[in-house]
Amino acid sequence: MEILNPQTAEDMAGLLAEAASAGRTIRVGGQFTKNRMAGPVAPADVTISTGGLKAVLQYEPRDLTISVQAGASFAELSALLARNNQMIPLDPPFFAQASVGGVIAANSSGPRRRLYGTARDLVIGMEFATLEGKLVKSGGMVVKNVAGLDMGKLMIGSFGTLAAITTVNFKLTPIPEESAAFVLPYMTLDDAMDHRDQILKSVLQPASLDLLNPKAADIMGMNGWCLIVQVCGNARVIARYRKELFNPVSVPEESLADLREFTPKFLEVLPEGTVVQISSTLSQLKAIMKHLDVPLISRAGSGVTYAYFSSPEEAILPGKGVIEFAPESKKASLDLWPEPGSDFGMMKKVKNMFDPKNLLNVGRLYGRI
Repeated sequence: MEILNPQTAEDMAGLLAEAASAGRTIRVGGQFTKNRMAGPVAPADVTISTGGLKAVLQYEPRDLTISVQAGASFAELSALLARNNQMIPLDPPFFAQASVGGVIAANSSGPRRRLYGTARDLVIGMEFATLEGKLVKSGGMVVKNVAGLDMGKLMIGSFGTLAAITTVNFKLTPIPEESAAFVLPYMTLDDAMDHRDQILKSVLQPASLDLLNPKAADIMGMNGWCLIVQVCGNARVIARYRKELFNPVSVPEESLADLREFTPKFLEVLPEGTVVQISSTLSQLKAIMKHLDVPLISRAGSGVTYAYFSSPEEAILPGKGVIEFAPESKKASLDLWPEPGSDFGMMKKVKNMFDPKNLLNVGRLYGRI
């Protein structure tokens, strides 16, 4: 199928309006790196890519803000910011291939979400194209905006089911003076969780706390229950971490990249691989880690656990779990999001407001919308 590549936001809006007025279903995306993520990629009459929208529209290093089009490479944007000692600390998987719009539409984040937050914390403005052919701007280019409804926030994590993101404005973060990563190995889950609790209750504020069970640790070339801790600050801060974490083993940069890319690499090896994301309180993490006998990575300071199954038939969804990645051929028969929550009714109303004929990225929000 032909993929349309508009070169301007206005062209994107025009193409969406043209297709919608004709009642044609529309598939919209960036680099389409996450086709195995969330709901099925339903056949569509028209496919539109944001790949032609790659420009940096406004960059204010002194103000720590940047406005960039949705089709820009997240990796290239990160390299540009690094030249000014700045960053967008989202750590999304598929880092080398992902587009800015794809990262935001999927609400992707990685280990350092504990310190820096997710896309909702770092996006300060947005422009998106609607099926009516309008370009809607939300937020702005300042870190604080007047209180009120920020429609751009609705686009984060919507998987393109409401509109097409054309521009994203970020607040930036200075790259720390120094950073380091350590691995703390344990013989038992109890020991790992006890030390995790000690760290969370201390004055230390690590950027990330990732707990790997032995099966995930083995894939990473480690042994036992492993707590991977990323820290940042000046030399004295790093030295204090080394002392208070009891001389931990340093983790090389390539291992941190492997941690960020654990999901893509797992799916590359296993065509039937299925990844379940489980949201929980920090106190519930221990029970989840004990219950599942598959590779597990828990953002142990944030309450999100990723479980890696060899096939969707083996997948278990405890509590607030969703099947985040699954084989495309199996998605239609899976209950990807068993418990949407009490706000799901409002979500459907929002979808109807933006897309009353249900034409845009049909089923991409975990098969529910």
